[in-house]
Amino acid sequence: MALILTVLEIVAPVFLLASVGFTWVKLGFEYRIQFVTQLAMTLSVPCLIFVSLMQAEMDPSALTTLTFASFAAYVGVTLVVWLCCKIGRLNTRTYMAPLIFGNTGNLGLPLALFAFGEAGLSNAIVVFAVMAILSFTFGIWLVSGEGALGKVLREPLVAATLLGALFLWQGWETPLFLTNTLSLIGQIAIPIMLITLGVAVARLSPRGLGKAAFLSLIKLIICTAIAWIVADYFALSHIAFGVLIIQIATPVAVTSYLLAEKYGADSDAVAGLVVTSTLMAVGALPLILAVLL
Repeated sequence: MALILTVLEIVAPVFLLASVGFTWVKLGFEYRIQFVTQLAMTLSVPCLIFVSLMQAEMDPSALTTLTFASFAAYVGVTLVVWLCCKIGRLNTRTYMAPLIFGNTGNLGLPLALFAFGEAGLSNAIVVFAVMAILSFTFGIWLVSGEGALGKVLREPLVAATLLGALFLWQGWETPLFLTNTLSLIGQIAIPIMLITLGVAVARLSPRGLGKAAFLSLIKLIICTAIAWIVADYFALSHIAFGVLIIQIATPVAVTSYLLAEKYGADSDAVAGLVVTSTLMAVGALPLILAVLL
């Protein structure tokens, strides 16, 4: 019973905030998702990443190990998903990127924070940064047939990650007034991202939910299993172990739908994956957390 209550205390705020966004839209209120997303990804999330890494109680060698483990996990997931797409004769432009990359920002960061505290958030940011770099390069190439390395280098969250890692490695600290300012800006990131997730799901028009539900289950099994194997192979600490699994196992991100729509893939099919995998996560992620805690 105590474990169930602990898991509920972790996941309830996450899904309640997402439901706020969902309800807000269904009630007919305005929500400018493009503006809010831009604010989060160019300002609040980079501030959160930088301050969290700078203040992290994390050994630089552990940071390096988790970075390599994250990359290895995504490579493993990519190979298995590619094989599944070939066996199932699925369109790789439509399905590969959504089945590989999860919602490590909107959902993964707050889950890691509530489950493992500030140390969990610091570890989750590392996985999120690896995912973001791969998603903006390899992920876009999968959907459009062309990469976007220049865009990655211009992304504020990438710069914030590199700068935060440098400060962590050197043991540097920004002046207290600047740290407090950046911290306040960063604190809006998690609630904004969760509310925006609910808004985005409410506005999607999915189809083929039966097929989407099956593929979402396959994604969950593949991602959880491979992340678990990789975390064990790299002998990650308890917190890093749990964070890697939670982050890799997160459901399909709304950004996958936006990319599919932008580059002419089957966006309705991807919308189905977003909706079904997110609903599946409501039950699956608490179970995974119960095992990890």
